[in-house]
Amino acid sequence: MATSVRQGDREVVVSRQRDGKVLIGGDTFVVEPIEPGIYRVSMGTRQWTVAVAGAGDERWISVDGHVAVLDLAEEADRGRTRRRTASHDLTAPMPATVRRIVAAPHTPVKAGAVLVMLEAMKMELAIRAPHDGTVGAIHCKAGDLVQPGEPLLDFA
Repeated sequence: MATSVRQGDREVVVSRQRDGKVLIGGDTFVVEPIEPGIYRVSMGTRQWTVAVAGAGDERWISVDGHVAVLDLAEEADRGRTRRRTASHDLTAPMPATVRRIVAAPHTPVKAGAVLVMLEAMKMELAIRAPHDGTVGAIHCKAGDLVQPGEPLLDFA
């Protein structure tokens, strides 16, 4: 079964092979479920724990603290699927609980710095600075339940 996966303007075809391996744009991965929504993905000696949430044609994927929102469509439906754009806004990527706010308002940070820690599906999810910049207003606090797309903080 082949599926088209989009993140912004980037599109890749993903297919599950008969032997259970997954082919992603020419690379072969072994995917093993750990528990619902959590997978161990390996390629050679490299290994990742991947969290997946969402329904329909949209999935939120977390790998090593990096989050992506993907648009999935059956390859045959590619032309009929509504295009979504990836957002670099600092919003909740999936339903989660805010565990702690790491950044302080009006503080300069480097790309990759952890700004907010969320918990979703029994895993911690770090929201990181997409580039060097400054933290603006913070719109959440520890213990808040946040929904996908809900603003966590302003970042410029």
